[in-house]
Amino acid sequence: MLVLPTKLTHDEAPACMRMLQKGLAGQTDASATVVDASALVQFDSSALAVLLECRREASALGRGFAVKGLSPRLRELAALYGIAGLLPAAP
Repeated sequence: MLVLPTKLTHDEAPACMRMLQKGLAGQTDASATVVDASALVQFDSSALAVLLECRREASALGRGFAVKGLSPRLRELAALYGIAGLLPAAP
């Protein structure tokens, strides 16, 4: 499982994406990528961009994608942007 930091804004997005890319590369036997967003408390729309890029990269590797612990506030922001369906909740 990949874990998001407590803060993910425009300034943190590039480093966070690099961290997630390394995590994706290390999941050689995974059929799905799950990102844990439960620690995320301070964010802006960059968090959505990072999640979407992670989803795209997981898909390119032939893996499913889901998000665990997405806060109601971030879920509302995803709905506002019309992308909530692209960030399915992990079981």
